[in-house]
Amino acid sequence: MKKIVITGSASGIGNALLRELCNDNIVFAGYRKSGQNNELKKLSGNIIPFFIDMENKTSIKLAVNFIKSKTTRVDALFNVAGCVVAGAVEKIDVDDIRKQFEINTFSHLDFSKQLLDMMDGGRIINISSMSSFGIFPFIAPYCASKRALDILFNCMQLETHKDIKIISVKPGVIATPIWEKSIEQNSKSIEQHEDFEKEMRYLVANAHKNSKAGLPPEKVVQLLVKILNEEDPKPSYTIGRDAQFAEVFSKLPQGLLNKIIKFTLSKRIKD
Repeated sequence: MKKIVITGSASGIGNALLRELCNDNIVFAGYRKSGQNNELKKLSGNIIPFFIDMENKTSIKLAVNFIKSKTTRVDALFNVAGCVVAGAVEKIDVDDIRKQFEINTFSHLDFSKQLLDMMDGGRIINISSMSSFGIFPFIAPYCASKRALDILFNCMQLETHKDIKIISVKPGVIATPIWEKSIEQNSKSIEQHEDFEKEMRYLVANAHKNSKAGLPPEKVVQLLVKILNEEDPKPSYTIGRDAQFAEVFSKLPQGLLNKIIKFTLSKRIKD
């Protein structure tokens, strides 16, 4: 059986992937909240839960040490954990933007680098986002963190002497708890967005809609399993019509792109 590591395995894409893989593989399942440990164990005897706080360097190191105490090899690492920092850039506290990068970018890089010596011949699969194409106002920190994730890991693929394949998966909107969580996590910041009340109401309404109308996580899981088993996977995959549109749309000249986005927003954001 393959030895697989999944961060963010307690909900959303990570949990759906865990359920798909745990019958035929040994899966180290990363969790953060108290009580999730036992819930994950109930799914399968092949699951080995481990605590990891993506904001805490010590926690990341302890998670690596735990995995190394249980196995000498990791065949695949799925970096799934993440969050969304939302709002207008001029209103968001810079420390919140730092937190966005810490959770979505730097923690995954730190965790992955510490596991590299166990992964020769394996693969790292990052759950990025269509947001990495950088065309979505009011979630700029999220967009930037995902773009940075893609750039850093792609360069690591170019530079490494190890036989490790690194793949970025860029889904469109997925119906997962991340949207409802983002409303809760950004509530204080949103309340302080003076002069942006209309935009924030739209942002919250859109997050509620995404939590129900997005692509089912199982669709992404099908692609992830395919990537896991393919002999020569591509370095990047885009899934979902909205993500495919975003990829093409992002290639327009920046000036034209900005005009189209601002016009579209003015039509969608109402008093």
